[in-house]
Amino acid sequence: MLMKVIVISVLLHVVAGFIAGVVTIATNVIKEDAQFEEPPVMEEQEPPKEVKIEIKPPAQQNQPMQKLSLRQVGNIAVADLDVNLPSMSDSFTVSGGVGNISGGSLLGGARGGIDFGMSSVNVFGLKTKAERILFVIDTNKQMITDAKGGLNSYRVIKNEITSMVGNLSAGTLFNVLLHDRKETLLFKPKLVTAGNEVHAELLKWLAPVNANTSRTGLESKSRATVPKLKTLQNELVHSTITQNDNFLGNETGFLTQYALEQGVDAIFHIAGYHKGFERLRRKMTPAEEADWQKVISAPKYQKELAAHNLEKVEMQKRIRYTLAEENKKRRASGMPDRVLNSRHGIYSQVNDLGLRWETPHPGHRPYPDIAPKETAAYFRKVNDELYGQFNKTAPSINIVLFLAEDEPMSKPEEQQLRDFTRFFKGKYRIIRGQRAIKKAASATNAST
Repeated sequence: MLMKVIVISVLLHVVAGFIAGVVTIATNVIKEDAQFEEPPVMEEQEPPKEVKIEIKPPAQQNQPMQKLSLRQVGNIAVADLDVNLPSMSDSFTVSGGVGNISGGSLLGGARGGIDFGMSSVNVFGLKTKAERILFVIDTNKQMITDAKGGLNSYRVIKNEITSMVGNLSAGTLFNVLLHDRKETLLFKPKLVTAGNEVHAELLKWLAPVNANTSRTGLESKSRATVPKLKTLQNELVHSTITQNDNFLGNETGFLTQYALEQGVDAIFHIAGYHKGFERLRRKMTPAEEADWQKVISAPKYQKELAAHNLEKVEMQKRIRYTLAEENKKRRASGMPDRVLNSRHGIYSQVNDLGLRWETPHPGHRPYPDIAPKETAAYFRKVNDELYGQFNKTAPSINIVLFLAEDEPMSKPEEQQLRDFTRFFKGKYRIIRGQRAIKKAASATNAST
């Protein structure tokens, strides 16, 4: 009986444990199946009904055939035409995708345009690209002094320019401007197209310039004149740079404006004197003139001036004698005659030969000046008058300054030259003496 009770109890416990295990597994182990939401029901839309359009070809019209006839044409008289390349004002704009074309005019005065007229120019190491180029060359006798290498150095300068012209692209326009102070002479009345024929003509035209010491500067060019500047004639700077006196600085401003009036893209100026926007010497006002007359009318001034003028006559004889003696020695050794610096007349010659005055000049006429800032403002107006108002870019001005090896140029003076070329978006280079100018020659390496 006891055994039955025990067996029944064990069986009950086994059944209860089995049921409890099933419940535990069903509750904790078996997870509910994942439920997914049904996607929203999409309403089906009917596609738009097909629309058919019937296009009827236009009715053909019978055109009556025109009868063609040939008529013999006799001689037609045509007036003689002067065919020239367009000037700066006769230009037209080309745009769109035709080769390498940028904004600007076809052979016009603005930079840009069609590349067939563009040349890469390299003058004594100063490089640029342009379609219209003006070469300005100083011919003053100071360019052929001994300290600068004499005639040999000037030969290098002429060769540099003529070789550069010979390397220009066929469509490039150019001109050459010679000057001796304010006296100038253009190779051609207006820009001409580069080519073999005009290059040969330039060689012949430039050959006699400073070829010997007997005729220097523009003495060999009878047509040289002082040109008339046309722009901003009512401005003070204009009247100052055009006055008859050949003041240092004033001639630089004069030549700058004359070059700008030629309607070019780039200017290369080989000069023996250039100090950028230096102070211009203007004429005295009536009050200033009255004060100066008081100074020179003083007895002491008059006495010293009279003594100085007497010595000038003797000094001129000393200059001629000293120079003649020196040239005898030079000829004996096969050297050309010496050329003296005459920028300040007899006073430069005295300094060049190392002579001394016994009675110095009591004081030259002082001249009031125009500040460089005023001069720069004037040339900004000139650029706008000649180029800006026509939406054209003013030309770059590049300066090659040719000095003697020991010729002084202060840092402020060089800074003025640097400011000048930056103002005109150009470059400058200072070359001293014959050895340096030969080394700097670059025309043979120029490319087009």
